[in-house]
Amino acid sequence: MAGISEIPVWRKYALTLGKAGCEDLQTIVVVGAGPVGLTLALDLALKGHSVTVLNRLDFIPAGSKAICFARRSLDIWNRMGVAQSIVAEGVQWDVGKVFWRDAHEPIYQFDLRNSVEVQMPSFVNIPQYRVEELLVERLCKLPNVDLRWGHEVVSASTRQSDARIEVKAPDGTYTIGTEWLLACDGSRSPLRNMLGLAFEGRVFEDNFLIADIRIKQDRVPERWFWFDPPFNPQKSALLHKQPNDIWRIDFQLGWKIDREKWLRDEPVESLIQSFLGPKVPFEKEWYSVYTFQCRRMQRFVHGRIVFAGDSAHLVSPFGARGCNGGIADADNLAWKLDMIIKRTASRELLGSYNEEATATADENIRHSTRATDFMTPKSAGSEALRDAVLWLARDNEFAREFVNSGRLSSAVNYPYSSLSSNDSEPWASNAAPGSPAPDAPVDTGWLLAALGNRFALLSDGYEGRLPPGITSLRVDRVIDGGQRIRHLYDLTPGSAYLIRPDQYVAARWREPCFESIEAALMRATGGVS
Repeated sequence: MAGISEIPVWRKYALTLGKAGCEDLQTIVVVGAGPVGLTLALDLALKGHSVTVLNRLDFIPAGSKAICFARRSLDIWNRMGVAQSIVAEGVQWDVGKVFWRDAHEPIYQFDLRNSVEVQMPSFVNIPQYRVEELLVERLCKLPNVDLRWGHEVVSASTRQSDARIEVKAPDGTYTIGTEWLLACDGSRSPLRNMLGLAFEGRVFEDNFLIADIRIKQDRVPERWFWFDPPFNPQKSALLHKQPNDIWRIDFQLGWKIDREKWLRDEPVESLIQSFLGPKVPFEKEWYSVYTFQCRRMQRFVHGRIVFAGDSAHLVSPFGARGCNGGIADADNLAWKLDMIIKRTASRELLGSYNEEATATADENIRHSTRATDFMTPKSAGSEALRDAVLWLARDNEFAREFVNSGRLSSAVNYPYSSLSSNDSEPWASNAAPGSPAPDAPVDTGWLLAALGNRFALLSDGYEGRLPPGITSLRVDRVIDGGQRIRHLYDLTPGSAYLIRPDQYVAARWREPCFESIEAALMRATGGVS
């Protein structure tokens, strides 16, 4: 791990002093102020909880990390009042193009735009450090958040009733006893290592170079991917546009490389110049070399310590599944922990976080592994098969679904979640139990905003009783947008959906009644129907 003095600084904050020698008692402590930790802290704080966030650095690091944020993450941040700033500053894109060898035209392209009107764009490109800064700004407006800069956890243990940590602060050490310790401390997770927990999976025999450069270009904001281009023969490359004239280029380097060579500017800039053309000027923003990994912990819940984001799982970056998968963890965990702390659900509900978050991690790892194997074939036979697919894809639509330059991040479905009730009746809508509720415009703005972050019954005219804790949203009372929602959800008169606080579907019925809704609510909160 790089020394703190070697880490580039984007935004520095004042060290948090005055804790040395104390013993704190907290309900929630989040370790790590990356996007996942900050999102989790913000969600819990907005639900009314006091949250302490510990970060070993006293600054937001600059440099190249995540840049592509998917619609599902934007929907989550929109509930927290952050998404509009991210969208306004970022670069929106929907179109991806795939090139092969020296062809100037793509062998095929895709468009992520949905025929159904939605509030958030498919993807927004914005540097991770700006997302972190916007999240910090939002957190600092809340009186129930204690964000401590320069506080490093140096030991940790978990018991039945709490977790205990020792913290090294700028003015000395202190201890914290907390009901819930949320580990969002990154891929090298000191907390994971302190507990001696395994991190299993695959490290791929390949290296990639990230080059963020500043350049004036009129290229449209699209995702461009090359297989075997003339500027990087027998390898691959990826191009993304970021705000403020910054462009990211990913170059595949191969496995047995001179790593020290690629940490120097001269060979990197020679490769960049071969891509841009010899006379095209550019400025260095950031260069780094990385190796693909697809790994995860066996379990994410360990007593009173819960892992989320890169501390729990890692994927290769093609497909933008890493940070977006971590934001999904935060979204999944926050509402469950909220109910457990408020005693409206038992601790058994936390088992469903482990179940659903590991399902998300496994899907992301599966997609990332397949993409990496396709992009970096390890034998002559697999390379010949890949090239045959690329050749066929130029003129044959059926072959294009086999071209894998990174399946892009999207919300993960949980068709077998223990929180979902059986769906035995036929529906023309894909919004099945265990899938995210689709958005649509309504007279008050947008459907997801109207559903909020609590259990909601979306119905077309249900007039029966509701169990406590469920709010009602009837499309027959929505003047503008009611018909669109009926079509999107295949709602017929009297039918209904039960939506979870994270806006996933828990159950749906053609003929709901109080007893069936109550049973579905019990199941969705960790009980047994």
